[in-house]
Amino acid sequence: MKSLRVFLSVALAASSIFTARSVCGASRNSAPDGSSPDTGISGAGAPHPAAGGDALLEALLTELDRSKAQLKIDQVQAPYYIEYRVNDIDDYDAQAAFGALHESQRVRFRILRVVVRVGDYKQDSYYGQGMGETNILPLDDDPIALRHQIWLTTDEAYKAAGQALADKQAEMKRFSADPNPVDDFSKEPVVNVLDPIVSLKIDETAWNKTLEDVTNLYRQYPDIQSVSASARFSAINEYFVDSEGTVTRNGKTTYNLQLNSSAQAEDGMRVSRNPYWIVGRAEELPARDKLLSDVQQALATVVALRNAPIVEEEYRGPVLFAPDASDDVIASLVGSNIVGRKPQPGRPNRTTGAFATSYKTRVLPSFLSIIDDPTLKDFQGHSLVGSYDVDNEGVKAKTVNIIENGMLNNYLVGRQPVRDFPASNGHGRAAPGSFPSPSLGVLLLKSADAQPPEELKKKILQMVTEQGKPYAYRVDTLGPGNSPRLLYRVYADGHEELVRGAVFNELDVRALRSNLIAVGNDPLVSNRVGGVPTTIICPSLLFDELEVKRADTSKDKLPDYPAPPLKK
Repeated sequence: MKSLRVFLSVALAASSIFTARSVCGASRNSAPDGSSPDTGISGAGAPHPAAGGDALLEALLTELDRSKAQLKIDQVQAPYYIEYRVNDIDDYDAQAAFGALHESQRVRFRILRVVVRVGDYKQDSYYGQGMGETNILPLDDDPIALRHQIWLTTDEAYKAAGQALADKQAEMKRFSADPNPVDDFSKEPVVNVLDPIVSLKIDETAWNKTLEDVTNLYRQYPDIQSVSASARFSAINEYFVDSEGTVTRNGKTTYNLQLNSSAQAEDGMRVSRNPYWIVGRAEELPARDKLLSDVQQALATVVALRNAPIVEEEYRGPVLFAPDASDDVIASLVGSNIVGRKPQPGRPNRTTGAFATSYKTRVLPSFLSIIDDPTLKDFQGHSLVGSYDVDNEGVKAKTVNIIENGMLNNYLVGRQPVRDFPASNGHGRAAPGSFPSPSLGVLLLKSADAQPPEELKKKILQMVTEQGKPYAYRVDTLGPGNSPRLLYRVYADGHEELVRGAVFNELDVRALRSNLIAVGNDPLVSNRVGGVPTTIICPSLLFDELEVKRADTSKDKLPDYPAPPLKK
């Protein structure tokens, strides 16, 4: 949401310049008030039958009809495809630190994205500057105000598309033949879905007070150097219409709480905990007392990390990942590599990423499979923020069997085809105002031989004994770059010891394929918000051999004098 606010402020600041530039170079698509003497179109008209009384949808459909009929510049092809996407966003954002509220705001705004494609499905203008224009729409449902902004943005998108197609055709002349001859855009069935509008109903005053109380817990932990907490709750209603006939409106709410806390060990090493709670329904957020208890536990862990010993120089042996850490492993090593992104012109590859050349080959142990099912709304009573019915390109969501018995059989693709995948499987996703790309929805790892966590613990203790090692490692949570944040030595007698300052060496797709020997039956839902909301569901993972090394990090100096007293 921070990036949206930056975009919002920049767009509003530049709106007068944008309007002046667009008016000076308008194509032969008359203004919505009928000001063009060539057309005599008036602003009033019969309600659009597909709008269902929704003023914003009415404006989008009316302008789409006008653009299809009138949008044309001399010596530039008429568009073969036009798309309007609007995100109507209601956002609450609050932050507190050290028991005091720093920020609390509730904002609502509408982001319009217009795509105009010139050419045809085989080769079009979706290239460089022709990938769409973004603007801010009025919040008032004034039909002429809405249509005027849509008109100007469409005009800009069309001009950019014409230039982009010329640039693209010039670029393609560099190659004697296209080594990756797939269409630029796929034809998809028309979709018409109008879901109810969602709204954000929260007690802002109560949540501001909760954030203050949560961060005020630092007074119980004198060794904590920093503590802050944030709440970001959003309701987004997305509208999508295109010239093929697709009309959709769908809404989603997300509720995100996060704690940030850190301290320094005596040797200067910084340690931290940053737990978060992300759900799709407000009632799933932890109650106030439960949240305070969870935060207390997290702060106590920071203190424990501060006093924990540093890992040895190097370890190679079995490592057990708890579900929270496993979700991060699968997200980074699998999730980022199963999306089908079309390579740059002239590149022969099917897609990009570590699995670009792995189609129809084994990428996981044969007892594992992975699916992505955006149609799944709940899992074991938990809402899944990665679920959706229609993607951000107007295509219905589909379940995709990505990896079956270890073999990579599919990629997640949108409407930009890649070799062997000429059609979308409903995974074109986009943040508000940005252009779509293939992305995860709800990713699930499944096993033909899932075992209880107790069995995995027994197995790793057995491996310690058989290999003559003093201990193995168990990872509870991971930090940036898949570095262990909560890492425990697991001794042969079963007791555990928290350690700090570790990194993994060669935790990669090869290790996932060759060293992953067992998984648990304890899947954990990990909802994530970033560019687009996604969900990872994964159980414990047991590797027979990984290398754990001491992190090569510089240690900061400790403060030169004590912190202020915690009591007045």
